[in-house]
Amino acid sequence: MRIFLFFSLLGASCSLYAQEKGPELPPPHATKSYMKYSNVKGWKDNEKPVAPEGFMVTPYAEGLQNPRWLYELPNGDLLVAESNSHYKFFKKIGAAIVGATRSNSMKKSADRITLLRDADHDGIPETKTVFLKGLNQPFGMLLTGDSFYVANTDGLLRFRYIEGATSISTAGEKVADLPAGKVNQHWTRNIITNKDRSKLYIAVGCGTDHGEKGMDKEVNKASILEMNTDGSHMKVYASGLRNPVGMDWAPGTNTLWVAVNERDKLGNDLVPDYITSVKEGGFYGWPYSYFGQHPDPRVPDAPKGLIESAIVPDVALDAHTASLGLVFYTRNGFPEKYRNGAFITQHGSWNRKPVSGYKVIFVPFKNGKPAGPQEDFLTGFVQDSVKGVVRGRPVGITVSQTGAMFITDDRTNRVWRVSYAAPKP
Repeated sequence: MRIFLFFSLLGASCSLYAQEKGPELPPPHATKSYMKYSNVKGWKDNEKPVAPEGFMVTPYAEGLQNPRWLYELPNGDLLVAESNSHYKFFKKIGAAIVGATRSNSMKKSADRITLLRDADHDGIPETKTVFLKGLNQPFGMLLTGDSFYVANTDGLLRFRYIEGATSISTAGEKVADLPAGKVNQHWTRNIITNKDRSKLYIAVGCGTDHGEKGMDKEVNKASILEMNTDGSHMKVYASGLRNPVGMDWAPGTNTLWVAVNERDKLGNDLVPDYITSVKEGGFYGWPYSYFGQHPDPRVPDAPKGLIESAIVPDVALDAHTASLGLVFYTRNGFPEKYRNGAFITQHGSWNRKPVSGYKVIFVPFKNGKPAGPQEDFLTGFVQDSVKGVVRGRPVGITVSQTGAMFITDDRTNRVWRVSYAAPKP
């Protein structure tokens, strides 16, 4: 079987069709591994991200605090999870020395969810309220029936939701513990449900880069967990996924897809991030191998036969892009070429020179499978790729019932709205 794989060694846009072994990759440490944190300058009054002709990009909300993830309620209210890393490295003076403070927000995690309501659908929210507060690094959100779920970094909470409410003040119920602990570098926990809403799927990133602090700190991490809606019968649905974040179901199928942020410090062009379909019970390599069966020389010997079982991801993306968000476009607001295709947000590199990512890309799909090379969709975030000067960092992404798309820009504390109006002849 031939599957589509995309890979660009030097950040150039190109594509290739490859066998299941995956794209040709350089050997580990073939190039220098850079520590290149970006310098986020923000957006001037006359600046905004650049989309293809016919699209309009407008600021939807500003003045948030590290907006990470998005979720739209059935009535059109947009929820924004505002949260931040507790990773101790970034709290130390050394972070300022290497430039991490310029690339990452050093503010304390807001630990809240904000509601934005655009009642007249003019693209400008009239209402901004604190929907939930007192959380612990909230990220993924999900409403099923009258149960509203929040995936904190260390547990799944369930609240009773009343339609039209602009806030929830009642206490939530913890339905499941999630792996966190002191070694918790990749702290985000995304959540999604299946079509009949009988199961929940939670994406859990690894605690380190490549298991360097011991695999006893990585139990049930680097995986997608499956459980019942009451939190019972939790199991590992798929493993070896270093930092899985965005999840969605390929249109017309029952196949789960995920965006995965791969490991660092193996070279300027290793390891490619990727999006892939997820096989139940599948193992995707981390930490012992990457992109299938390429051994990581820094990791001790894997259990016998494990690397040989590693699944090659479907679509390779550029290395160090921090590809986090993933959503399939199933509405009618965008031109036909975008229907059923995948949009991926790339938060941007800290381990590459020139920088990579800092944009939103598009991968076309047909019949639930990749059908062409990736292409840039939303750019303009990078001001100088060699010096690492950028304007913002896209993270969360969702498609509204109106057909518009919303994208968080966490470092500049805003949400962008992308809509389409056919260009005038």
